[in-house]
Amino acid sequence: MLATLIAGVVSISAAAVFSFTLLSKMVERLVSLSVGIMLSTSLLHALPEAFESHADPRKLFGALLAGLLAFFFLEKLALLRHSHHHEGDGHHHAHGHDAHAAGKSGWMILIGDGMHNFTDGILIAAAFLANPELGIVTALAIVAHEIPTEIGDFIVLLNAGFSRMRAYVFNLLCSLLSVAGGLIGYYTLDRASGLIPYVLVFASSGFIYIAVSDLMPQMQRRATVKDSIPQVLLIGLGVAMVLFLTAGH
Repeated sequence: MLATLIAGVVSISAAAVFSFTLLSKMVERLVSLSVGIMLSTSLLHALPEAFESHADPRKLFGALLAGLLAFFFLEKLALLRHSHHHEGDGHHHAHGHDAHAAGKSGWMILIGDGMHNFTDGILIAAAFLANPELGIVTALAIVAHEIPTEIGDFIVLLNAGFSRMRAYVFNLLCSLLSVAGGLIGYYTLDRASGLIPYVLVFASSGFIYIAVSDLMPQMQRRATVKDSIPQVLLIGLGVAMVLFLTAGH
């Protein structure tokens, strides 16, 4: 409960600070750091933990494949349902059309974010049940990814007409759904421990998919040496953080 609560409050509050002060350079740095944390959490800790269990490796690889495809289709749905233009972007719509669309997208963002946070809570619970250290690094990986994601959500909500305080409060309420997901996940998976390796693999597929298909392509758009060196160093820092936290395991 504490891990899900801290993960939600920290990510929302940090995202609000960055969004409201427009520290775009810091946002780019956080993306690089989160790539290192997410990939190392998945590949060096969560997946080995799952495969060291008594579960059938073929079924675990099947879960990994299913997870990657599921996240691909979910992203497709999100891309199809979202409108990414704004007033004055050159598209010809009646006055107020984009503001109306933005208002709808604001509520869609909150609904989707709430469901996402609920799932994160379940994943954190599964990680803690498998190993407390894994629970900590999983929560850390979720925070690292959520901060840049929530910054994007704040921008959408502000564009949709939400005040800063209203955007913060609604995002914070959505983040608390992770606590509910953690509670349900803990008591459900504790009685069905055989499902834990599969939940860990599914969580890993999400981390890998987000890092490789979303975050890393963003980083590749800045291909100069000046941009690339900090990116590589911050990815390495993210990996080092996970290795440090799991050194005793």
